[in-house]
Amino acid sequence: MDVNSRRKTTSSKLARISHFFNFGKTLALVLFGMLLAVVLVSGCSGTVGSTQATNPPQLTYKISGTITPAAGGSGATVTLSGASTGTQTADSSGNYAFAGLAPGNYAITPSEAGFTFSPTSQSVTLSNADVTGVNFTGAAQQAHTATLSWVASTSVVTGYYVYRGTVDGGPYILLDSSPVTGLIYTDTTVQTGQTYYYVTTSVDSSGNQSSFSNQVQAIIP
Repeated sequence: MDVNSRRKTTSSKLARISHFFNFGKTLALVLFGMLLAVVLVSGCSGTVGSTQATNPPQLTYKISGTITPAAGGSGATVTLSGASTGTQTADSSGNYAFAGLAPGNYAITPSEAGFTFSPTSQSVTLSNADVTGVNFTGAAQQAHTATLSWVASTSVVTGYYVYRGTVDGGPYILLDSSPVTGLIYTDTTVQTGQTYYYVTTSVDSSGNQSSFSNQVQAIIP
């Protein structure tokens, strides 16, 4: 074999070796690409498979009742206090309702000018159901008055001022801006269950007042 023949043989071997290494590099790149794809797919599967916890919707409930008779219940103001607050006006039949309330402790209190209610207030606990039948009875307040009389002053006076207080010994507030010319006065603004204390003063033509008279007490049933 001559030198040229040896060179060709050697070149052929080098070509095969070079081809082998190139194939190896290609295989390594393919394997690396497959590995990278597996890693990426694995990462994606972890993201897709994740879930986020959600809270269940808040349940709400209702408190309702009736104020009887209708004469006392119709138009009455019903006040809600406690976990939530609010007011409702009873309908013409005395019915009322508070809706959309979360579980918790509440108090229901009716009110209406000229009426008293029994019971005066009710406590309600909401847990997992509506509460109905929170009822009240209304009664018209009896009108009360307190009538005062006194002895005429020995001095020359034009009239008398009447004062009233809710504490024994005062302080007192003036009930009328104009002097009473007679010896009797009727207080029509008294409230049931209250105790009042009255005094009078005499006033002359110049507007000068005397000191307070003796105090009298009126207990309103």
